[in-house]
Amino acid sequence: MLDTSVTLSGWRLDNPVIPASGTFGYGREFRDFYDINILGTFSFKGTTLEPRFGNPTPRIAECTAGMINAVGLQNPGLDAVVAHELPHLKTFFRKRVIANISGFSVEEYAACAERLGREEQVGLIEVNVSCPNVRHGGMSFGTDPDHAASVTRAVKAVTDKPIYIKLSPNVTDIVSIARACEDAGADGICLVNTMLGMRIDLRRRRPVIANTMGGFSGAAIFPVALRMVWQVASACKIPVIGCGGVETARDVIEMMMAGATAVEVGAANLRNPYACKEIVESLPAEMERLGIERLSDIIGAAQND
Repeated sequence: MLDTSVTLSGWRLDNPVIPASGTFGYGREFRDFYDINILGTFSFKGTTLEPRFGNPTPRIAECTAGMINAVGLQNPGLDAVVAHELPHLKTFFRKRVIANISGFSVEEYAACAERLGREEQVGLIEVNVSCPNVRHGGMSFGTDPDHAASVTRAVKAVTDKPIYIKLSPNVTDIVSIARACEDAGADGICLVNTMLGMRIDLRRRRPVIANTMGGFSGAAIFPVALRMVWQVASACKIPVIGCGGVETARDVIEMMMAGATAVEVGAANLRNPYACKEIVESLPAEMERLGIERLSDIIGAAQND
């Protein structure tokens, strides 16, 4: 009997497939396509203390094997998520969910973590210190070990829920930042968020995106994400959630062999709303082809002895 289950900080998931924050809304956008309860879980849209309209348009640009976005954390704000989104989610999603939070100060991160940590529906909190599309927040906290550690300590102090820090690939030393988060008490690491990229409109001779630059995601960044997962999983003792360019069941297995316990799927959901469903359904066949009986057995299989 094939076993696709994995465990994140004591939370057992039926499978390791998790739609990434910002690509799956609060679940309702995909419920009409398929029963999303087949997923391991999902990470809901990045939530901030106050509502955010996001960046000006245009904020999407197509790329070869990927896309650039500069949405800018558009969301209804913490109060609306607690009062409306989570109760509605409970009507069609029977599993716990990952709460993705962001902030513009350490205090804002802590406030979001404390409030969402009280929600029974929240299985763990994913702290986004890696968004490249906002100023005075987001990635500025995730590119310096001391700043990342400060956020980690602040959110750990206000909730008993597991805390996973989502890191940026836009750094020279991902390991030092991951270790700083681990030392500050993080229960896990999620990586990577989007890389930083841009496109130019040749006719207008101006950047395509109003924000000039944005987050580059999609299949093109998979090798970079895989490398960083391997590095951090080698250096840290806490679980890693792999993310970046994942599109197939084989990608999921490769991420897990690099050291990921679970795997998030991002840009693929925007191109194909059935992407995660297809990955979940094809995992058993890939496991059989590769002689894998339990997915949990392959976590870190490619690590050095």
